[in-house]
Amino acid sequence: MKEGIHPENYRPVVFKDMSNGDCFLSRSTAKTSETIEFEGETYPLFKLEISNTSHPFYTGKSKLVDTAGRVDKFMSRYARMKK
Repeated sequence: MKEGIHPENYRPVVFKDMSNGDCFLSRSTAKTSETIEFEGETYPLFKLEISNTSHPFYTGKSKLVDTAGRVDKFMSRYARMKK
């Protein structure tokens, strides 16, 4: 790999899937404010709403991930039009 082509803040970061709790370690420049203990070391934490371990395309399961009641809000808003 070429020297000096990566930004200064290119470092190991733990990405956590908030829908199923799965974590993985990768290198990134993502800005983080939290840390997490992962495999005996402390790393910056970046929270994801969905990753390949919970996305229906990769899992093969048709599972609806509802964040903050978005589906319920949509259904209640457009239920009146359905009548």
